[in-house]
Amino acid sequence: MKLSLAIVALALAIPTASYAQDSTAVSKGEYPNTFSSGSANISPFTNQSKRFNDWSISAGVGVPLLQSADLTSIKNGNGKNLFGYSAYVSIDKAITHAFGINLQYDRGETRQGWFNTKDAAPDAKAVAGRTQYDAISILGDINFSNLLRRVDNHSPYRWALHGYAGVGTIAYRAYQKDATGQRLMTEVKPFKLGSLFMQAGTGLKFKVNRRIDIEGRLMYVVTGDDTFDGGGDPYSEINRRSSQVSDNFFNATLGLSVKLGKHESHLMWHDPLQEIYYKLDVLANKNQDIEVCKKGDADNDGVCDDWDRQLDTPAGARVDGAGVALDTDLDGVIDLYDKCVTVPGPVENNGCPTTTTGPVVETETKLEGIEFDLNSDRILPSNTPILNNAVNYINSSNGSYNVVGATDTRGTDAYNQKLSQRRANNVKNYLIKNGVQSGKLNAVGKGEKDLKYPECEPATKCPEWKNRANRRVYFEAK
Repeated sequence: MKLSLAIVALALAIPTASYAQDSTAVSKGEYPNTFSSGSANISPFTNQSKRFNDWSISAGVGVPLLQSADLTSIKNGNGKNLFGYSAYVSIDKAITHAFGINLQYDRGETRQGWFNTKDAAPDAKAVAGRTQYDAISILGDINFSNLLRRVDNHSPYRWALHGYAGVGTIAYRAYQKDATGQRLMTEVKPFKLGSLFMQAGTGLKFKVNRRIDIEGRLMYVVTGDDTFDGGGDPYSEINRRSSQVSDNFFNATLGLSVKLGKHESHLMWHDPLQEIYYKLDVLANKNQDIEVCKKGDADNDGVCDDWDRQLDTPAGARVDGAGVALDTDLDGVIDLYDKCVTVPGPVENNGCPTTTTGPVVETETKLEGIEFDLNSDRILPSNTPILNNAVNYINSSNGSYNVVGATDTRGTDAYNQKLSQRRANNVKNYLIKNGVQSGKLNAVGKGEKDLKYPECEPATKCPEWKNRANRRVYFEAK
């Protein structure tokens, strides 16, 4: 009976969600379409590409109340409630944004019967029990808030409803006390068929910050044993009072979770709408007929005419989110026609400066900038081709360059200044390790004072792709 119940509980804990995506996925080098809010940059979550924490450690304390038994904690013989104590610690692994697995250890003591076993028996007929237990279980953790969330309301999203169910092994020592004194009635060892138990319940979790969560839980524990309450053998005088075949109890706890890892956020707080964006991209790749732009895209620049500020963009020109052709060096010549993309120059000289030695003409290899994840100075794998092109270009030129780091507007000025300097230093070191002479490079951190999109102050005023564009390192000629 207990084994079959355990199998059913384990089956119920298996989640239906099978994907989780990374909302700060690596860019493919394409400018996002403003209609899709950057969905072109969404990729499936994998262990290789993850940038979320998915491990945590939890601990808490609580009060167990024996409810279904011959001797109970609630409304017992004298009409009072007897409160025990409990504690738990667990190691938690998030599998997807909506499902995880916890390995949990519980320890506690239930108190039940007519009186507290710490007190003397009030009369000859009064009977009390207490049970000390230790349990190890595997719990499935379903994040219902992420599983059912369908609308991105731009809220802080700091509350989450969780459901738990699982099986394990329980060991206990049950004592009984009456007017003659206290004695051990039943002792069960762990890791035996007769010690299997299961528990299920719900928890409400609050995100204090990126590291700490607070959670209140209410669990129902099915011991699978009719002697857990200290009533003695199943056919003893005490254990004939109730027809239950299992002594069960509620366990109300308050706990703390510490999220482990170096990343900014934890997978269980991941925005599930990114999964929807990913599925839309999959459909698009299968040439499904999806109406994206109601008014069309007259210049085929990837920006719908509804938002396009330049409806006649030349074919082949890269554009920003508003559909305006890019002009990296702001010299009035768009990059498509600019022979010196990173160096300002007059229109009549194709965007290159005029010097005594003749115009500076870039090769086909352009000095492109790279972008960074939030609160990170790590060079992403997708950026290595860009940086390798920069190595070839700088080595083939006679000039020297500033490697300029920048951030978005999140965080303090002092923190952003240090972060931008680290980004610039990392790129400079990468270039030197790959063959660029150190004398040609100078790393400069400009913090949030050098925004590519100045209108993103604060960051909440802009879509994420603009904030990501502000988190960058680029090159400028000295």
